[in-house]
Amino acid sequence: MATTIRASAVGFVVAGAVLAVLLWLIDTGTVVAALLSADPALVAAVGATILLWNGFWGVALWNVLRALEADVGLPLAVLVNAAAAFFNHVSPVGQAGGEPATAYLLTRSIGTDYEVNLAAVASHDAINVVPSVTLAAVGAAYYATTATIDPDLRVLFAGVVAVAVSLPGVVAVAWRRRRGIERAVLGAATRVLEATDRVASAVPLLPAPPDPDGLADQLQGFLSSLAVVARDRRRLAAAVAFSAAGWGVQAVGLWLSVLAVGGSIPLVVPFFVVPLGATASVVPTPGGLGGVEVASVGLLALLTGLDAGTATAAVAIHSVGGYLLTSAVGAAAAGVLGARGYR
Repeated sequence: MATTIRASAVGFVVAGAVLAVLLWLIDTGTVVAALLSADPALVAAVGATILLWNGFWGVALWNVLRALEADVGLPLAVLVNAAAAFFNHVSPVGQAGGEPATAYLLTRSIGTDYEVNLAAVASHDAINVVPSVTLAAVGAAYYATTATIDPDLRVLFAGVVAVAVSLPGVVAVAWRRRRGIERAVLGAATRVLEATDRVASAVPLLPAPPDPDGLADQLQGFLSSLAVVARDRRRLAAAVAFSAAGWGVQAVGLWLSVLAVGGSIPLVVPFFVVPLGATASVVPTPGGLGGVEVASVGLLALLTGLDAGTATAAVAIHSVGGYLLTSAVGAAAAGVLGARGYR
């Protein structure tokens, strides 16, 4: 726990440094002036889109859990999704660190097996990738056919479209060969555990590693749960639809943010910028803070010619403001679920 806290603290320092450098390069005064002149009504509307996005993704998570026949109500799923955002935002490894905590919270709240809940959370994360890549590809294709594209950006646009086209095939091949992948993962994990066991035996103070057989059972339970979700076409389609709706309101939120600080961009642009900028959340800072903002500002400026100060102010409202809002709501949700054992 102490190590995780220290890592998160370092991550926040790094994210703060990245944002500070961004402001310094662009001119802090210009960004602050744009923020101070922002339309309060439009800023409030941006906040509403952020909350709506979290609500839509909560409904997507609920459909995944129902596909696994979990006895969970929609309000609980929305609260858990909000708490998941908080866990991701304080994890030191971008958006990938909150899943175990979210699965544990689900186990405590509804009593289902941890492996099943982890599969639900992982399925939900995977489902969110599909509409994000699709929206980015559609936005890129539309923008490329209606505007003059800088030659330096053509490779980026072509890459996004290529990923969107190839992703279904890659997923299908991986799923068909999941048993082989499972055996490979188990084989590698067993070798690592055996080596760790030898080290632990030589150093009595070290804890014993997990049992390989137990790990195999957990992995098989995890994959079985993923298969159940994949087979429920109705719930899967509903989860994808609500995930896409979440991405859509995020894009509208960025568009409103630009309007709030006095800028103007085509509505289609955020449908490309938001999902592509979100890929920068893989940087090892809490919630990807810093990386997402730099990527989003760069994309807005390159695609629209928006001045850097206005673009940074808009991203600050949408991304940094959204980070703070979802973290606050998520912390409250985690507190409610943890303290009351909500059902």
